[in-house]
Amino acid sequence: MTFFIFAGDMLVMLFMVVVVGWVFWASSDETITKSANIPLEDEKTDG
Repeated sequence: MTFFIFAGDMLVMLFMVVVVGWVFWASSDETITKSANIPLEDEKTDG
């Protein structure tokens, strides 16, 4: 049973790594930079 839980966790991790790699190679540098700055700019106000 422990092996199945471990194998499932490894498959989920592999999926996440593939998604991050795909986003890294498929997106432009400008898009990645804008996305990375969202948490830094969330408290800026217009007033």
